Amino acid sequence: MECVWKSSAAPFLLKTYMMVDDPATDDVVSWNADGTAFVVWQPAEFSRDLLPTVFKHCNFSSFVRQLNTYGFHKVATNRWEFGNSLFRRGKRDQLRDICRKKATSNKPQPKVQLPKAPPEDQSGDYEERPSPSASSSSSEYSNLVGENKRLRRENGALSSELAVMKKKFEELLDLAAINGGGNSEREESDNEGPKLFGVRLGVWRGD
Repeated sequence: MECVWKSSAAPFLLKTYMMVDDPATDDVVSWNADGTAFVVWQPAEFSRDLLPTVFKHCNFSSFVRQLNTYGFHKVATNRWEFGNSLFRRGKRDQLRDICRKKATSNKPQPKVQLPKAPPEDQSGDYEERPSPSASSSSSEYSNLVGENKRLRRENGALSSELAVMKKKFEELLDLAAINGGGNSEREESDNEGPKLFGVRLGVWRGD
């Protein structure tokens, strides 16, 4: 494998670091206890909520494959924990020292035992583009995080409104049931009285 070095941190590494370092997402992804690796605690939520916001796709396998190209390895067997000797909590300046591995023409690329995912050059999920500076990437990611938080707040507000509407609907159903019962009692009362051949007769009063 040939290692491709860059003068600044790759956007993928910078975005991954900021996503892991964000306290708002600790229940989904966070550093391990000593900050030497990160853990994806909830892969389903990670793929559904975070990947589309940060990387514009929801393919967890593609994310893992991209980690492999930067030398990350799975630390634990019982959970999704990934580590790299230069990927450390509080050491963001070391990200530029992590190189991306590129397969040489005379050596086949090692197979990754993961579900199939579109090639990087076709899917565009992780297309590496030169970044003017790490600060611009940081600003872009901050905007994405802010947008994600805003959408979550709006979703919570909509859920609350839906609960209120559901409660009102149930109250209307109860009211309709009560009114319906009263009508039935009136109909039964109207049906009382003598009948002849199924026809109700009036009550005759003596003179």
